[in-house]
Amino acid sequence: MGSPSVHSQAVDAPDRNARPADWPAPGPIDLDRHDLPHRSSLTEWWYTHAHLDTLDGRKLAVFAAFFRVVTGRDETTQEPQHAHFLTWALSDVDGHKYYSDTLVDGQSARMGLDRLNRLEEGDPGENKGAARDPRVRRALREMLERGQVPYPDHVFEVPPYVATRRLELEFDGNRFEKLDDGTYRLVLWHKYHELGVDLVLKPNKAPVRHGDDGVVRGPDGADMFYYFISRLAVTGTATFNGTVLPVKAGTGWYDHEFGGHPRDDDAGLRATDRIAWNWAAAQLDDGSELSAYNMVDLDSGDSIGRRLVLIGRDGERSEIADAELKPLNEWRSTRTFNTYPTRWTLTSVSAGFELDLVAAFDDQELVTLIAKPAFWEGRVRVEGTRRGEAVRGIGYVERSGHLAVEDLEGFFKAVGKEVRKSVALLLPYEPTYENVRDLIASEARGHYMEGVDIRQFVKTGVAPVREITDRGGKGWRSYAALACCDVVGGDSRDYVHWLAMPELMHVGSLIVDDVQDKSSVRRGGPACHVVHGEALAINAGTSCYFMGQHLLQGTNVSNVQKLELYDLYFEALRAGHAGQAADIEGLWSYLPKAVETGDVSELESRVLAIHRLKTAAPAGALARMGALVGGGSKAQIEGLGRYFESLGLAFQMVDDVLNLRGFAGDLKMRGEDLAHGKVTLPVVKALGRLGRAEREQLTEGILAKPQEQSVVDGLIAIIEETGGLSATSQVARDLVESAWTAVEPLLEPSIVKLMLRSFGWFVLERHY
Repeated sequence: MGSPSVHSQAVDAPDRNARPADWPAPGPIDLDRHDLPHRSSLTEWWYTHAHLDTLDGRKLAVFAAFFRVVTGRDETTQEPQHAHFLTWALSDVDGHKYYSDTLVDGQSARMGLDRLNRLEEGDPGENKGAARDPRVRRALREMLERGQVPYPDHVFEVPPYVATRRLELEFDGNRFEKLDDGTYRLVLWHKYHELGVDLVLKPNKAPVRHGDDGVVRGPDGADMFYYFISRLAVTGTATFNGTVLPVKAGTGWYDHEFGGHPRDDDAGLRATDRIAWNWAAAQLDDGSELSAYNMVDLDSGDSIGRRLVLIGRDGERSEIADAELKPLNEWRSTRTFNTYPTRWTLTSVSAGFELDLVAAFDDQELVTLIAKPAFWEGRVRVEGTRRGEAVRGIGYVERSGHLAVEDLEGFFKAVGKEVRKSVALLLPYEPTYENVRDLIASEARGHYMEGVDIRQFVKTGVAPVREITDRGGKGWRSYAALACCDVVGGDSRDYVHWLAMPELMHVGSLIVDDVQDKSSVRRGGPACHVVHGEALAINAGTSCYFMGQHLLQGTNVSNVQKLELYDLYFEALRAGHAGQAADIEGLWSYLPKAVETGDVSELESRVLAIHRLKTAAPAGALARMGALVGGGSKAQIEGLGRYFESLGLAFQMVDDVLNLRGFAGDLKMRGEDLAHGKVTLPVVKALGRLGRAEREQLTEGILAKPQEQSVVDGLIAIIEETGGLSATSQVARDLVESAWTAVEPLLEPSIVKLMLRSFGWFVLERHY
C-alpha cells in the first residue's frame, strides 16, 4: 500500500460523495490513462516490488514507492503545488542485510514546522502519528528551524520531475516510467551504499481493483482509488557491492493509489496520520496471487477496512470476505526499539487458505520521519495449504503506524527489555558447555573446564547477576554505545551484542556497592549479598567487569581498534573504582572547613569528582567506544564522550535532587540520602547559602543520620528554602547545554542526533 503518511497543507477539494471525474469508470482499468498523475488527488503514489534471482545465485528483493502530495495552490493560477517523496529498500535475502533510502522534498523542513505548529496548537487532525514526546518535538523543531532534514532522510538534490502525458517519474536519478511497449522501467541508486537496480517489468496479467470496487475508504472522507497488477516478469540488472549482477529470473508487483479527497476542509489530508495498517502481497507457485490489507483507526482502535483479493491463474478477481491476517510473533528493532511482527498467518475458511508468511529475515525496518519514525516492509516466504493442497510462494508485507514506543519513557523501557534479553543470551540459566567455557576461558583453553560443575556455575556465577539484571534498569548506558555508533555514520546493528556490556559493568558496581554500603534493597528486591552472602556477591559483582571482554572478542573490528576499546573500557573501570573508594571514605573530613568559612568550593569539587568517576566516566567511555567502531573522527569521538560524561554527571545531580523532592511512584524513600548521612550537591549548595549557625544546624542534622521522616523533611525544607535544589538543577542544565553546544556542530543532522538531543532533556526533566 505504500506509506502515505506525509506532511500536507489545505487545498480546495471535491465533495466526498462526488466521485472524481478522473477516477476509473466501471470496467477494465485503462492503464494509458490511469497510470498518469490524477489532477483531483491530494495524495498519489506509484509502488512496485520485485524478487530477483541473479546469475551468480544471489537472492535479492526490492521495493520502491514514489509519492506526490498536494501542498497548496498557486495564488495566481490556482494550480496545485506538490511535494514529492521516495522510499525504497533492497533486501539481501541470503546475507540478511537491508539497505534503505528515503528522499524528501526541499519543502520538507518548512512542512515539518507547519505540522509541529498545528500539533502544538491542538489541531485534532494532528493528534496521531507526529512526535508525541515533547522533548523529541523540541529537538525536531530545533533541527527544522535550521532548514535541516534528519538522516536517513535526505533532500532531493535536483527538483523531481513528474510528466503529465505519460508515466514518467524522475526523483534525483531514480526513475519509474512506462515504456512504449507497455512495460515499466525501474531505476534506483543508493549513492551511500553504491547499490541499486535497473529493471524492466512486463505485466503478465491485467490490472485489478482493490478495496470496494477500487475504493479504499479512509477516515474523514480521505478515500483512495487503488488498482494493482499482481504479476510482472522482471529482467535487468542489480548492482550490489559495486558489482553489476544480471537478473536470471524475476517476478514483480505494481500498485497505484490516488485520492485523499475530504468533504469540505483539509482534515482528510492528515487523516492517514491517524490510521495504521498491515498489507500483504503474495505470488503463489500455483500461478495465483493475493493481496490483503487491514486498517485501524488509531483514535478509536476500530477497524476501518479489511480486504483480501485473490487473482486466479487466469487473471480472474475474487474477493474473500472472511480472510484474516494475524501476527504471530514480535521482533524489536535496536534502532527505534519499536516492535513488529515478522511472521503472520493468512487464513480463510471459505477460500480454504491456511498460509504462513515468514520474513526472509527480521530486520527489514525502514527508518524515516515520513512514517514517524519507521515502518516495516520486507520480503516474506509463503508456505501453507489451499484446499488441502500444499502451496508455496514469495511476497511482501508492510506494517505501518503501529507504534509500540510513543515517548522517551516508553523508548527506554523498550531499551531495558532488549538489554535484559542480551544479558540472558550471554548468561543463560540453562547454558551449553560452550556458553560456560567462553565465560570462564576460551575455545583455546578448553582444558580449564575439566572438573567444572556447570550447575554449580549457574548457581554461583549466573544467578546472582541475573537476579539483579532481570529486575530492570534504565538502560540508557547501553543505548549510549549504539547511538554513538549510528550518529557518526556507523551501523549499530553489527554491535547489538554490546547491549549487555554496559549493563553488566553497571550491575557489577551495584552488587559490590551494596556490600560496601550495607544496603539491603536493590531495584525493588533484596540486594545480592542478602540472598547469596557477601563472599559470592563480591565475586559475582567483580566477574561482571570482565564479561565485557568476552563481548569485545566477538566484534568485527581491527586489532588496533580493539586495543583502543580495551583502553577505554578499563579506563572506565579504573575511574569507577577510584570514585567508589572516595565515596566509601566519605566527605565528612571536608565539612568542618565548609561550615567554618562558608566556602564550599572544595567540598563541591569533591562531590563532583565522585560523580564524575563513578557515573560520568563509564558513560563517556561507552559513548567513545560506540563512536570509535562507527568510524567517527577523533573530534566526534571525544565530543560524544564529553557529552555523555556531562549527561552522567547531570543524571547523578538530578538523582540527588529527586532523592530530596521525591521520585515518581515513591520508588525510593524521600530523603534517603539524608537518612544515610550523605553529603550531596544540593546539601553543598545549601551550605554555601546559609549563615554560620544554620550551616552547623544543617550539618549536625545530616551527620545524625535521622530515621524519622519528620526530621528528614525538616532538613529537606531548609535545603529547598536556600535554593540548593534549584541551584543543583541549574548546574545540571548548564553542563548538558554546554556539552551539546560543543558536539552539535560535529554531527550531521540525523534521527539519532535528534534522539541524543532529546535524551539530554529527558535526563534533566526525569522524575523517577
